[in-house]
Amino acid sequence: MQSLSKTLLALTLAGASTLGWAQDAKPYKDGPVTEVSYIKIKPGRFDDYMQFLSTTYRANMEAQKKAGLILGYRIFGKQARTPQDPDLILTITYANMAALDRTDEAEAVMAKVLGNNAAQNKATIERGPMREVLGSELIRELVLK
Repeated sequence: MQSLSKTLLALTLAGASTLGWAQDAKPYKDGPVTEVSYIKIKPGRFDDYMQFLSTTYRANMEAQKKAGLILGYRIFGKQARTPQDPDLILTITYANMAALDRTDEAEAVMAKVLGNNAAQNKATIERGPMREVLGSELIRELVLK
């Protein structure tokens, strides 16, 4: 009976180690996380919004990048298929999900670049007539091993 118990224990341990190996053998690893924002530019305001992006937005993103808070950012033009579709897509890439939680550091960088909260709120209000944010999402790159 003791021999049977030892055999069952050995089989159980072998099965558990095989299961653990199978879980570790996934063919990919989690990569960077990208925040994707979908923007609809209001009629006649494209150049105004691009001016904002090339000045204030760029300065903030470059400061965030220099501080190591983001890996990068990109701006994509898009042909809208319907009147409800975005015509601009903004992306910000972070090293991982944890990097999204560094809000205190990001706010400190923004304050240096953009000024205090009142100045930031004023800039947000000024952008309102230029565009509508249709939504955003987070996507994660899956890097094949």
